[in-house]
Amino acid sequence: MDDARYAADDAAIRTLLARVAHFADWQEDLERYLDLFTDDAVWEFPGDRRQQVEPTAVRGRDAIRADRSERRRTGFQGPGTGTHHLVTTVAVDVEGDDATADSFWVFVGDTATAPAIRSIGRYHDRQRRTEGGWRLAHRVITVG
Repeated sequence: MDDARYAADDAAIRTLLARVAHFADWQEDLERYLDLFTDDAVWEFPGDRRQQVEPTAVRGRDAIRADRSERRRTGFQGPGTGTHHLVTTVAVDVEGDDATADSFWVFVGDTATAPAIRSIGRYHDRQRRTEGGWRLAHRVITVG
């Protein structure tokens, strides 16, 4: 792969990861958020006892929609909850139409009043190039 195409793919994947975080926190239209994922995407979260969040492993947009809808319903995250996902130190590797990215994340709550770190961890992501651009195909989350 030439350097210009690799740089363009790297930038597109970084933007994808940023939009996943942004849209989880403030995008009212859940369908715009879900469009960032492949149809068969997998989301694996080990749970977080400190925040009283159970482990979750979901496959496909419908399951991700149900999981995100529940998180919004309970006020855990989403528009109006005062939460932000901060994604940092992203390292991307692209091989053709597949890519991986490793990054650290910080989940902050009470951002409008007294911002506080609720949790921190690592994302290990796989992306796939689609006709609509790069999409998140598999996310494995590690807390701590």
